[in-house]
Amino acid sequence: MAHENHEKAIKQVYIGLGILAVITLIEVGVSLFGKGHIIDGVESNTWVIYIAALLIIGLSLYKAKFIIYEFMHMRYEVPGLIRSVLLPVLLLVWAIIAFFLEGDYWKEKRNKVKVRNEMPAEKPVPQGMLDYEWSKEDLQ
Repeated sequence: MAHENHEKAIKQVYIGLGILAVITLIEVGVSLFGKGHIIDGVESNTWVIYIAALLIIGLSLYKAKFIIYEFMHMRYEVPGLIRSVLLPVLLLVWAIIAFFLEGDYWKEKRNKVKVRNEMPAEKPVPQGMLDYEWSKEDLQ
């Protein structure tokens, strides 16, 4: 009887690996299609890129869920333990997205500063006695 359970477990592992392989092949196909390697000129449509990105993100999230539930055996655990494992993962994903957005913001600000630094400076307008350039005629 233990031999049958072992055979069944091995079969489930191979089925899981097959599912992951099929999803990975679909992701590769969507990515090649979105970049225009399958049909030329598709990459010029922004909506195709957005749909391809959403499909890849969705399939990747499904793969992550499948791996966590099947290979980490979370499917058989109590809901509290599942949440205690998934919450830090979600926070990590949120932090990565926030860091990318913050990095892009700083990159844009740095580019604006570079452009302003390359602009020629204007001659300042005198605003007070200390800024005024005195000449000999003014002193007489």
